[in-house]
Amino acid sequence: MERKPAGGKIRNIERSKTKFLLAVGKILKTKGHAGLKINDIAKLAGVDKKMIYIYFGGLDGLIDDYIRTQDFWSNVKAEQASAPITDGGKSFAKELFLSQFDYLFENKELQKLLLWRLSEERKSLRKLTEDQEASAEVLFTEIVEPHFGTNAEKYRAVSAILAAGMYYLTMYAEVNGSTFSGIDLKTENGRKAIKDAVNFIVDKAYETW
Repeated sequence: MERKPAGGKIRNIERSKTKFLLAVGKILKTKGHAGLKINDIAKLAGVDKKMIYIYFGGLDGLIDDYIRTQDFWSNVKAEQASAPITDGGKSFAKELFLSQFDYLFENKELQKLLLWRLSEERKSLRKLTEDQEASAEVLFTEIVEPHFGTNAEKYRAVSAILAAGMYYLTMYAEVNGSTFSGIDLKTENGRKAIKDAVNFIVDKAYETW
């Protein structure tokens, strides 16, 4: 019997992995994390469930891989700045926070993951937090601390409030209604108001410290 080229086998594996990851996203979006059962994922993907164990080591491994494809902060690198960093990272910080806001607004699956992280302790969700912290630490060490010096911790606190605030506002608008503090977060004007506030806060932090 003629053997298939190794490249073809690898492509088939990658296609099957992609089907599983897409199935996880669809279930999260429609049923939430409670719907993430191995049998249901395999059925939706159209791939034998035993392959979840072979490719990912089990459900937690599959969810880990899915999270890595979706999370914003875990994938941020300093070299992604759209322009050379010559202002202590101010422009890059604005770019990141505003991109986070837009990315989360469009990514309903990530919203479900974040809500899940707040409601349940799970190894794969803990890893999401650890990956986010590791990526953020590189940015703080390489960009923030050299600029702010002894005030670096103050700016870390500002960053924490901004990132968490935009997470909360986006998820609040999706789950409980779109208006917060009189601002409709699902309208262009409402979202612009939030973005203007983010720019203002970052500017003030750089001007003050």
